[in-house]
This record gives sequence, structure tokens and C-alpha cells, in this order.
Amino acid sequence: MTTASKSRHSLPKPAATGVLPDAASILDCAPLGYCLLEQDGCIREVNAAFSHALALPLDKILGEHIQCFVHDEDAGPLTAMMADVQANGASPKQCELRLPRPDGSIKWVMASISHMSGSSPWIILQTQSIDELKQAVTTLQKSETRWKYALESAHQGVWDHDFSTNELFYSIPWKNLRGMAADATVDGSLDVWIDNVHPADREHVIESIRRQDEGEVAFNTFQYRERHADGRWIWIESRGASIEWTSEGKPSRIIGTDTDISERKKAEAHLEEISRRLRLALDVSKVGVFEANLDTGAIVRDKHLLSIYGLDPQEPSVLAFEERLHPQDRDAALARVAAGVASAAPFMNAFRIIRPDGEIRHIRSSSVTFTDNEGARKLIGANWDVTEDVTLREDLERARQLAEARNLELEAARTRIEYNALHDHLTGLPNRRFLDQRLDEWIADKVDYCAILHIDLDRFKQINDTLGHQAGDAMLVHTANVLSTIIGDRDFVARIGGDEFLVLCDAHRPQDDVILLTDQIIEALRQPVTYDGHPCRFGASVGIAWTVDGTVGAKQSLMNADIALYRAKGLGRNRYEFFTQQLQTQIHHTKRTADEIIKGLEEGEFVPFYQPQFDARTLDITGVETLARWVHPRHGLLAPDYFLKIADDINALMTIDRRIAEQALSDFNRWETQGFGVPRISVNVSSPRLREPGLIDSLKQLNIPRGKLSFELLESIFLDDLDEESSQILNNLSALGIDIEIDDFGTGHASIVGLMKLNPSRLKIDRALVIPIIEAAEQRKLVGSIIDIGHSLNIEVVAEGVETIRHAHILRDLGCDTLQGYAFARPMARTDLEAFIRSGRWRTPETSIESMHKMARRDR
Repeated sequence: MTTASKSRHSLPKPAATGVLPDAASILDCAPLGYCLLEQDGCIREVNAAFSHALALPLDKILGEHIQCFVHDEDAGPLTAMMADVQANGASPKQCELRLPRPDGSIKWVMASISHMSGSSPWIILQTQSIDELKQAVTTLQKSETRWKYALESAHQGVWDHDFSTNELFYSIPWKNLRGMAADATVDGSLDVWIDNVHPADREHVIESIRRQDEGEVAFNTFQYRERHADGRWIWIESRGASIEWTSEGKPSRIIGTDTDISERKKAEAHLEEISRRLRLALDVSKVGVFEANLDTGAIVRDKHLLSIYGLDPQEPSVLAFEERLHPQDRDAALARVAAGVASAAPFMNAFRIIRPDGEIRHIRSSSVTFTDNEGARKLIGANWDVTEDVTLREDLERARQLAEARNLELEAARTRIEYNALHDHLTGLPNRRFLDQRLDEWIADKVDYCAILHIDLDRFKQINDTLGHQAGDAMLVHTANVLSTIIGDRDFVARIGGDEFLVLCDAHRPQDDVILLTDQIIEALRQPVTYDGHPCRFGASVGIAWTVDGTVGAKQSLMNADIALYRAKGLGRNRYEFFTQQLQTQIHHTKRTADEIIKGLEEGEFVPFYQPQFDARTLDITGVETLARWVHPRHGLLAPDYFLKIADDINALMTIDRRIAEQALSDFNRWETQGFGVPRISVNVSSPRLREPGLIDSLKQLNIPRGKLSFELLESIFLDDLDEESSQILNNLSALGIDIEIDDFGTGHASIVGLMKLNPSRLKIDRALVIPIIEAAEQRKLVGSIIDIGHSLNIEVVAEGVETIRHAHILRDLGCDTLQGYAFARPMARTDLEAFIRSGRWRTPETSIESMHKMARRDR
């Protein structure tokens, strides 16, 4: 600080004697910022307003170069203005400058630069805050842009007729839908415009305009055809609203929109054509149609239905259908109708009716229930007369019976056919039908077995796909020969379909013998088989169900062997597994859960929950993480650890990720519209979802604002295995303005090099590392190191598992940027999150900044 400045700031307050303060004191009280610069740009003097604009004390400002306190993008223009003022002695120059502040915020000022001539020339920099002006301009621009894009995306043209000033305005979309150039001049007079209206529409258009011009209606909507610039007719729907009126009550200004509804009109015409064709088809086919109101009992029948039943069109009886049913068919037909209505699924029916003239006719019907727009439950269906078909079938049946009676000599051929039906045509082994017969004999105690071996060939599909089906057939024949050679005379082997075989082991075999037999089968089938000069290698997985204790029946043992086979293939293939009760329980649970997941996706049971994230210092909400939850119909709300692995196994994880992301983006758009304080939303993305074809294109169509959406990826997915495809995907996401976050950081084996290659926006420290920091100093050091690494790489750091306020204090002191955990908020549904944000209840006395500072001092 110079001597002058020191003496200035050491001046006592002026006594109340009327003595005038010096110029320096006056400048210190001035609302505008003043800065005295040397010719090289070094700061010599500043007043209090300039120091306040930078949010820095004087000793941090004086002596520094002015460019140290100016935004990088503004440094060049400032330097040029200073040089111009010094060189030319011109009048003061003005420009807008951004002044970065220590807390990261930006201060906008209007800067004026002038030159003070003399023996020691100086440069005077005067600043005035324009923050509020900038914010107002930005808000106005956003509002104008939003309405412009809204109208353009809706393909609506805007027009404005101000009769008081004779100003007529037509927007560019208004011109575009008529094929006019954007800069085309529009003659808005009625006489000129009406010539372009279709002659058939002019009368009602003129009448609609007259009614609004006379003030009979304030809002006016009408449809008409207008000549396009290319000569074709387009349908337009015009909506106008009177917004200003003369003293006589007539509109003086009308604003409205025009919409091209040509496609809608085409669709309406197409629908009418389809309806006409349907009516024609019903007339030709003579199918009768009815519609019954299940709530009121009212029934509407067309003329064909009345004709089929022989009913009088004027007959009012609602029970005409039941009255005409054949007595022998009535109960069954009505029961099928009741069941079909109860199930709400389409159903068929067949019955006989007795017409009023006594003739019996055979009827078929197809019906389905539905709920109309007014909420009424209705049954709609079609009936057709199949009497001729039934008669024909009866004649054919009589002919068949006669043919069978005359051809008993074909019994031998039938026997041969039956043999072929019991054996596989390719391998000659018994087939599934033969196996079923043998199982029936087992159940009837005609034969006895101790174990079932369910065999499935490994890598058989690859041989089929690479060498062709003939090679696959050769492998199946080879397998059949191997099995027939190895098994005993009293064992039974069958090919039950595809590449699956089944062996029933004779009851006299001990368990060790069964295991030895299984080992022999696996060993024999793993040996290479040469086909057309190619060595083919495959293997076998075997599931074994032990039945010697007699507690399980043959059919159940077959299913048990299948379960054991499933387990063997899941554990690596080319091995065998015995069935156990525990295995059955696991398989059934997995199967049931998998089925429930698929049904849950169909029923919309997977929903997003949101957990807010908070600035570690201000406790402002910085974003929310989207978490998948399953609203299970029996078990209630389930977290991902219940269903994630099974969903991955059945390839449903990608669908769950997509559904959750779609719902989350919809909720986020709702918050943006309502002005909710949710700056950013993050969603967890699995590896399959990230590689889903069409992902990038679908994200482009959403026009997501930059920095509003983050994808959270597990540390183990990419960090040290970033292949070319993954790099391209991440680059595409970055180009769309979607941030990448590393989830559960610290629990995997990622390297710093891998982290640098990925270059994420944020990394999230896993809760397993965060929770122990209260008690373990070493754990605090570890977490602090991770934070330092993140900051050194320009990566924001988020801490998960912030369970208590003490966690928050420690993490804040360690430099963590963002906090997430139960100390502030649990994951919650959309409506609960909205209520939570409105309440601001996380800002309790315990979580206040002052309280956090006190506790931090106490901890030290």
C-alpha cells in the first residue's frame, strides 16, 4: 500500500465542525467503483466500492495487475481500450467486464476508462454494477425464445390485427404453412385474402369473421381450405381472440393462430373410407354385430344379426338371445359369456339357436368387453351362421368312420407308424413320447430306476451356426452312439429334443456307479469329432436327480433333473450337478422373481425415487440422484439389491434403466416448468443400456439442456477397460451435454490413468469408505486423498452415505463438494421430493452453517 493510501485509510472521522472531507474520503463513499492504474496496468489505488465488487480486501488488490481480476475473455478488450486511451488521449471508453470473485461467482460491471495526463500519467477505471440488468435481459431472452420455440414446434402461425393502428403482423410459421417466403409481404385485406379461400368455404369463413368483428363472440374458431403457394389446397384451423375493444364494444385488436390440419382431415377421410369398407364387408359376409351395455342392459343389434336369429327389428325384448338358445346349449353358452365378461379378454362361443319358425341353426361368436369414453362397460361381438359348415363336418365324420371300418387291413401300417412316432428319426433313439410311456410304466411299478440324467450338449449351437445343420446332425448321431455304447442293458436313453438327451439309470446301480457313468459320458463327449475335415469340439452338462429313496415321483424327478442341469450350465458347463432341495428353492425363487420382473415391467411397477444432493458448504440442493425402486404387489417397495442380478440374467436390466430414465426426465421437465430448485438430475446406467443401439439418437431428440443430466456409471464398468466403442459412446454423450459420473468410487481397482482417460465430471465416493470416517482417522485420510485426487483432476467429488451431521462436518472440512445421505434426505418419490423442497426442512438448526462451524471447532 502506498503512503498516500495508508494516510487516507488512517484519517480520523471528520469532526462535526463543518470541515469538508478530502477527495479520497469522498471516493470511498461513492457507490461507483474507482481504480487508479499505472500505465502498465498495475493497480495503485481503489475505493471501497471497487474492493467490494471484487469481494477482496485492499491488501489483496493493490500492486496487482488489473488483468488478474478480469475474466480471461475480457482481458484482451480491456488491454486494447487502455492502449487506445493512452495512445490517442481519446474520450473515455466503455465496455462490459466480468469480475470473477473468490466464491466462484461473476460480477458484471460497466467499465469506463479514461486517461489522466500530466507528469505522471494515470489510467482511471470506473465501474458500475450491471448484474440486475444482465439478469433481466437473460430472463427476457429466455422467455421470448421459449414462446417462439413452443409455437414453432407446434407448427402454429401467429397473426395479430390491430385495427386501431392498422398494423397487421404475420409470423414466419404463418407464412411457411402457406408456402410463402419468410420475408414475403402479406396483403392482409379481406378482399385479397378471401380469393385464396376455397369457394365452398368462403361463405362460412366470412360469416365467422363478421361475428367476431361485430363483437358477437370473443373467441372464434373455424376450419377452411386455402390455396397453398404451390397450388394445392391445405386445410387450416384458425383460432382468434379479441383482446382490445373500442368504446362501442367492438374488437380493436384480435390475435390468433393458424394451424395446418390437412393431415388430420386426410385421417378423418381415411377413417370414413375404412368405415364404409367395413360396412360393405359386413353386408357381403352376412356377419351380425351387436353391442350390449353391461351396466344398463341395453343392446344394439344390426340388421344381419336380427336376420340370423329371425328376430323382428321392432322386438323390444332384451332377453331375445337367451330365449333363442337351444335348451341343451343354454347353460354352457351363458357360462362362457359370463366367464369372458369376467376375464375382460376376447372369447369365442359356439351354440345352437331355435329360430321363431322352429329351424335349428349353428352359431359361432367372437366377443370382447371394453369401457367406452363415458366409463360404461360394454360387450361387443360378432355372430355368424355356421350351419352349413357343421353339416359338412358331420358328413365328413360319417365318411371317416365308414372308411376306417372298411380299412382294418391298414392296422399293420398303423403299428409301423406308431413305432416311428416313438423314435427319433435322426438318431434312432427313443423320443419324448416313448420317454413319457416309460415314465408311465415307472409310475405303474412295471420298471424301476434310481436316477435320471438330463444331458445338454455344450457349444452345440456354435457348430450348427459355423458348419451348418448337417454338421450338427452328425454331432447328434455321434452323441446317440456314445450314450448307447456307455449305458447298461437295463438303462434307458432317449433324445427328448434339440441337443438334449435323457438317461434313466437302472435301480440296481449304486450312487457311485451313477457318478462314474456320468463322468464317462462327459469325458467321452468332450473328445473332438472330425466332420468334413474339421475337428468339432463340444461337451455336455448333466443334471442328476436321485430317486432311489422313493420319496419323489417320476414326473417330479424329471423336473428335478432339469433344475440340476440348469445349475450345472450356470456354474460353467461341462460338468454335472446333483439336485438338492436347496437348489430347487433357489431356482424356484429365481424363476418366480424373473417372471415377476417381466410382469412388473408390463404393469409399470418400476418407478424412480430421488435422493437430493447438497452443496457441502451452503447446503443448497445441487441435484438429485435417480434410484430404481420396485413397487412389488406383495412385498412392497424393493431396492435394486433384491432384483438387479436376476434382471441382468434375463436381459431386463436395460429395459428397467430405460423406463426409469424416461420417467425421471419427465419429472425433471415438470420441475423445470414449475420452477423447482432441482439444478441437475442423474440416472444410473448399466453397461447394456449404455451400449443400446439407438441410445444416442433418442437422446438427441430430447434436446436435453447442457449440464442438466448426468449418467452414473459403476467404477468397474469402464475405468480400466475403456475400449474404442465405449470411448465413442462417452464422447457422443459429452457432445450432447450429458455429464459422466463415476459411481461407487473406491471399491474397485481403477487406476488414476483410467480416471484421467474417462475424464468424468464427478466421482462419487462409495458409502463403505464414508461411513467409518467418524471413528477412523486413517479412513478420513483415505477419503481426503480421494477428494484431493478428484480436485487435482478438476473433478467434482460427491460423498455417498452421509449418515450424520458429523459426517457432513468432516467431509466439508476435507474439501468434499457435494453431500448425499440420510443425514439430510432419504430417497423419496416425486411428490415427496416436491414437498421436501418446498418445506426446506433439511435446513434445521443442527444443519445450519453456523452449527457446522461450531461443531467443527469442537471436534478440533
